[in-house]
Amino acid sequence: MSHWISSPGDEFKNTCLNVPLQKEDPEIYELIQKEKWRQYSCLELIASENFTSQAVMEANGSALTNKYSEGLPGARYYGGNEHIDVVENLCRTRALKAFQLKSEEWGVNVQPYSGTTANFSALTALLNPHDRIMGLELASGGHLTHGHQTAKKKISSSAIYFESFPYQVNPSTGLIDYDKLEAQADGYRPKLIICGASAYPRDWDYARLRAIADKHGAYLMADIAHISGLVAAGEQSSPFALCDIVTTTTHKTLRGPRAGLLFFHKGEKGTLRGDLEERCNFAVFPSNQGGPHNNTIAAVAVALKQVAEPSFKQYASQVRKNAKAVAETLQKHGYKLASGGTENHLVLWDLRPIGLNGNKMEKICDALNITVNKNSIAGDSSAFVPGGLRVGTAALTSRSFKEKDFVQVAEFLHQAAQLALKIQERSGSKLLKDFLAALEKDADVKALRVKVEQFAHQFPMPGFDPASVPESARHH
Repeated sequence: MSHWISSPGDEFKNTCLNVPLQKEDPEIYELIQKEKWRQYSCLELIASENFTSQAVMEANGSALTNKYSEGLPGARYYGGNEHIDVVENLCRTRALKAFQLKSEEWGVNVQPYSGTTANFSALTALLNPHDRIMGLELASGGHLTHGHQTAKKKISSSAIYFESFPYQVNPSTGLIDYDKLEAQADGYRPKLIICGASAYPRDWDYARLRAIADKHGAYLMADIAHISGLVAAGEQSSPFALCDIVTTTTHKTLRGPRAGLLFFHKGEKGTLRGDLEERCNFAVFPSNQGGPHNNTIAAVAVALKQVAEPSFKQYASQVRKNAKAVAETLQKHGYKLASGGTENHLVLWDLRPIGLNGNKMEKICDALNITVNKNSIAGDSSAFVPGGLRVGTAALTSRSFKEKDFVQVAEFLHQAAQLALKIQERSGSKLLKDFLAALEKDADVKALRVKVEQFAHQFPMPGFDPASVPESARHH
């Protein structure tokens, strides 16, 4: 009967609950390794992406993922949150510090799962159903959550539950048309004006927007998801002095994990801003979310600690210099850029004058291991065939790219565009499927891809050591 005798831990050791991923699920492990190698081997130019640190990833993959903690620190609906409360409070303190905010004037909810949920929680806090909002339209560089709808369909929940009247950039300059915005607001009388964008290469005139909002007793909300790292580092204007609500993601220029923050101004009771703290916190939970993701909140806290360091200011400054290098190099080749250049981390490249569209340019870049995304340009007739390409510099700047390196990146983009034009002509068709068929066989594309990968491999990789990726994951 001796085979029945065992120590208390033996049975546990034989379950899947304490087995490393590589052994427990080799399939998922291998896919993660392949993705690591892809990130290391490609030129990551998607403006909404970045490479976060090893410390952030360790916090995000920690045992904090096990804990339920509905409610706010000190007022949870579950027990056992003594350490979680400290983590969340630390994250809130660091969020205010990152943007040089005084706790008596501003508060922040760090629980939103994403920028989208932060935005909808802000709208839930500020508005009643069918209240009127104005945000930058999608084709002008705005975001889905700022009230996007088409002539036939309300797309975003912000358009489904509220009445949306978007404002635009001037199609000839690519800049926000503040005069037209004011005239539209005079007729529409919105309850909320949203400023912020996902593809606008310029800074914002918050004072002008505040004046327009005050004219109609409206709230002013800034969504700084794309530029928050630049705002924290003083590389873009800060909206905090003039806005009622500020939202952001945490993974773009802030270089943290994927999550959202909702900042609210603490006004005097009985004023327009008087009860925003209570309303915003209630909107996040219980209105729009369940329990917060404590592992991610801890990872956000780590990223915000890094934002406060001098090296982050240098990083943010380099992001802007690199974007300018891309813009100037593309312009030297005669290409047109929306707004004529950039003041932040991205360039919006108008491909229409050379007879290309964003779909084809994105696809050829994918084939070259250059990761970018197609993007609408003001004046586009169809969102399904956008006329532009959005190019961001935050991720590769995290890999120590400087201006001269981004000049080379822009040269690769120029070569990609010229190849795309040749392939489009050879395919004898404007259809994407014919372009892809011709692209697949092109020897020049394959040769340029090798050069791109060799170039990418010269630079360090944040968060993990590429040498640790097994050989099996390094093949396409």
